[in-house]
Amino acid sequence: MASIQKRKERVAMLSVASNSTLVVFKIIVGTLIGSVSIISEAIHSGMDLLAAIIAMFSVKKSYLPADDAHPFGHGKVESISGLIEAFLIFIAAFWIIFEAFKKLTSAQEVESPGWGVAVMFLSASLNFFVSQRLFAVGKEADSIALQADAWHLRTDVYTSVGVMVSLGIIWLSHYFFADPRIHWLDPIAAIFVAVFILKAAYDLTSQALGDLMDVKLPPDEEGWIRDVIAGRKSEIHGYHQLRTRKAGNFRFIEFHLKVDPKMTVDASHGITRDLKHVIMDKFPAATVTIHIEPCDGNCTEICATGCLLTEAQRLQISLSGGRVR
Repeated sequence: MASIQKRKERVAMLSVASNSTLVVFKIIVGTLIGSVSIISEAIHSGMDLLAAIIAMFSVKKSYLPADDAHPFGHGKVESISGLIEAFLIFIAAFWIIFEAFKKLTSAQEVESPGWGVAVMFLSASLNFFVSQRLFAVGKEADSIALQADAWHLRTDVYTSVGVMVSLGIIWLSHYFFADPRIHWLDPIAAIFVAVFILKAAYDLTSQALGDLMDVKLPPDEEGWIRDVIAGRKSEIHGYHQLRTRKAGNFRFIEFHLKVDPKMTVDASHGITRDLKHVIMDKFPAATVTIHIEPCDGNCTEICATGCLLTEAQRLQISLSGGRVR
């Protein structure tokens, strides 16, 4: 866990450094050549820089162990940071659209668009490299903060390419036409950028809110847990009230096991211990809580869905006082 945490912190710092560099370059070039699409990209990178700083903070904070004030740990810090990032991105996107429409109504030409093409190429290349690293570490560590940051930068790659193409067309058109009058391509590219930003912000908001509202684990993960429990049906009679949730990369899993009422405490403890080990091998940052209950063969509505006994076995248990023969 410690080595993964170090990689998370290093890649978060790499994102901060790369975004800082791109913000400076885009502001300088966008201002010098009068390109609203490059300036909008600078704002986009500025929001990504802020998001990267928040992600770096949340990655460090979420790793702190549980304490008296936070008995379930600090994992939700990553979800909160994702929600803040999404809010900032929404603001930036609407500002970009406002500025782009202002530019559409003017006849301001883009000067020296070749410089814009160069800085957009640099932006796309650098963001692709950094986003690849963020995706790799974010998925390995199951970090919503790093994966959100990766999606921000990957969106930057697409939008940077879009701006680069529009500026490239403007640049090349001046070699073939004296007055091409296609300055409108620049603000159109800015609006294109803003649409991508809005989509990324919406997706990030949905994911962050899901974790904050304690949405259960994905179906494939819950299905795996159910299969693990069912794999012990020779020792247990069933299970019910499986509840799961996630906070950052921490998972919380709890369920009730129905066992032979004459089973010893030591034997039932051994079953719960083994199940916890299997689940935590799959999800290292999981907290697993298992409650043992005696099974008398009379299934209630709650436990019927997780019953692992046949009808004949249930009848046998109810007649024999709980023991399968």
